Amino acid sequence: MSYDYDLFVIGAGSGGVRAARFSAGFGARVAVAESRYLGGTCVNVGCVPKKLLVYGSHFAEDFHAASAYGWEASKPCFDWATLVSNKNKEIERLNGIYRNLLGNSGVTVLDGHARILDPHTVEVGGQRYRTERILIATGGWPAIPDLPGKEHAISSNEAFFLERLPERVIVVGGGYIAVEFAGIFHGLGAQTTQLYRGDLFLRGFDQGVRTHLAEELTKKGLDLRFNADIARIEKHGGTLQAHLKSGQMLEADCILYATGRRPMLDNLGLENTGVTLTEHGYIQVDEYYQTQEPSILALGDVTGTVQLTPVALAEGMAVARRLYRPEQYRPVDYSNIPTAVFSQPTIGTVGLTEAQAREEGYAVRIFESRFRPMKYTLTDIAERTYMKLIVDAQTDRVLGCHMVGPDAGEIVQGLAVALKAGATKAIFDETLGVHPTAAEEFVTMRTAVGE
Repeated sequence: MSYDYDLFVIGAGSGGVRAARFSAGFGARVAVAESRYLGGTCVNVGCVPKKLLVYGSHFAEDFHAASAYGWEASKPCFDWATLVSNKNKEIERLNGIYRNLLGNSGVTVLDGHARILDPHTVEVGGQRYRTERILIATGGWPAIPDLPGKEHAISSNEAFFLERLPERVIVVGGGYIAVEFAGIFHGLGAQTTQLYRGDLFLRGFDQGVRTHLAEELTKKGLDLRFNADIARIEKHGGTLQAHLKSGQMLEADCILYATGRRPMLDNLGLENTGVTLTEHGYIQVDEYYQTQEPSILALGDVTGTVQLTPVALAEGMAVARRLYRPEQYRPVDYSNIPTAVFSQPTIGTVGLTEAQAREEGYAVRIFESRFRPMKYTLTDIAERTYMKLIVDAQTDRVLGCHMVGPDAGEIVQGLAVALKAGATKAIFDETLGVHPTAAEEFVTMRTAVGE
């Protein structure tokens, strides 16, 4: 049977672009269809622009600290429009880079919505393409709960394009997206309240990390309200009223929901295939990212695996190698995946939490440290850093590293290499520290908690 392409990728996010580029590099005829923006969520409405906003929001604290180091300047003045405009220019630049990467790799880029007509046919803009295989990499999309007045709320997508900085913001949610946006708005000067229906945010992270971050954010003046949720939203003029299930009412200029994401499967045409979904609505795949339909694969957020850009990139590479360079194939290792939450202060984490280690049957030794960052010793900033090591008491292997503090993501990336290599606590202890740094604390913790 004659095909127009060997591989047709739907979705030009991190995973789709990686799979397309390397498949083409391995000799396959590849097309990518994208209906929104090249680079997917991460580049356009996710980790990249969000971190740019985090940088912008942290300058208020930096300006405050500067006076203790002898710097005097006029009162800082922030302009939201400038930040958003410069952010948009950078995203446009990255979009162009992605387009060039695909084109230079020999990939055909089709701008438009792709719909699957049958297991070997995809339609884009009225044009039909025959393909041997289809790879679905359409990612996820923010989901706002169905409650009265939901039309007055925004998701993280819209938050990147607000025309002005709201004076009063309510952020709903307890995941990393909610925590990061609450920090952004608070840092930029908005009166910010974060609501979470559970006892403590960042479920799944180490308990020590969660508790420490909540304490630090509270000290900074962020209004954290746990065991709280909105029953309905009403709009009166330019003011939004959030009526809580407790009976309380909060007023705001903006209500941002960051309570979860759903797989982006809208009008994809899966009903024309044998592709099946999980109970949570994600595409069902096996360890090779193969769906129930022999010619269709899927990867990334649309499959409900670990929803991180580096994971999607690794999956895209694995698919390309397995299909077109099998001698180089190796499966993705989902253990010891490092990650960061760009809260203020930042979280960096890799490996098992204390609870996970105990649940898996490990006898553990716990090492913790709390201290004031050296950068703040001349200032009145009371922020403290938290570090934690979880060690297998029988083998001495380090099972988890967790940190809350400046540059936590940068520091934990290096520690992830050590954990991947199976480093023991003895190796940590024998490693000389870089002085004076916060990172050296990870190799100088000598006494376990309770010893």
